[in-house]
Amino acid sequence: MKNLFYLIAVFCWLATAQAQEVYFSTGKNFTTYNFKNSSGNTNSNLKNGTGNFYEVGYIQPFENEKFSYSLGLALNEYNNTGGNSANSYSWETQYLGLQGGLMYSIVDRGNFDILPKLGLNMATIVSGKQSINGTYYDLTDEKEFSGLLVTPSIGVQIKYNLSSDGFISLGYNYCFGLNPTNATDQKLSFSTNQLQFGVHYAFN
Repeated sequence: MKNLFYLIAVFCWLATAQAQEVYFSTGKNFTTYNFKNSSGNTNSNLKNGTGNFYEVGYIQPFENEKFSYSLGLALNEYNNTGGNSANSYSWETQYLGLQGGLMYSIVDRGNFDILPKLGLNMATIVSGKQSINGTYYDLTDEKEFSGLLVTPSIGVQIKYNLSSDGFISLGYNYCFGLNPTNATDQKLSFSTNQLQFGVHYAFN
């Protein structure tokens, strides 16, 4: 955790050197696992799980100021539960990685803006725990969870200026994560509905 703090601090320092805007976002992930075993069968007993996410980064406009891009560090929790009358199980995972985004301003009223956006997250697991009937297992070395998780997303962000250089945002993203480095017969992917709240500071 100490190394993570230093990494975020260095990233923020580098971001302020070139950014027009820095931001911090947090919110909730509502995640469903899509699991196929070695026979190709899915598990119909999986339910939605909730987790938090935290993101810090910067936003820079292109020459056409309606378009802008973002780059940040994101920590996402992708949790899930499942079970039947005989068994109960749950997963709690944290992924740390880079979050990139492309946004387009469609309604710019001075202190109010609406921005559809596309995103891409590339992350690796930093913490993972599976519980089966009260027995816990470490997931960080499991091929379905370890390696590189690639998560494209599509969403929208609404921004409201509180002052000339500070504003807040509300957003929604639909995300789909898959692990292209998993070469085993068992496949796992994630579908996530993400609700976010952000605080932004713009440099003049």
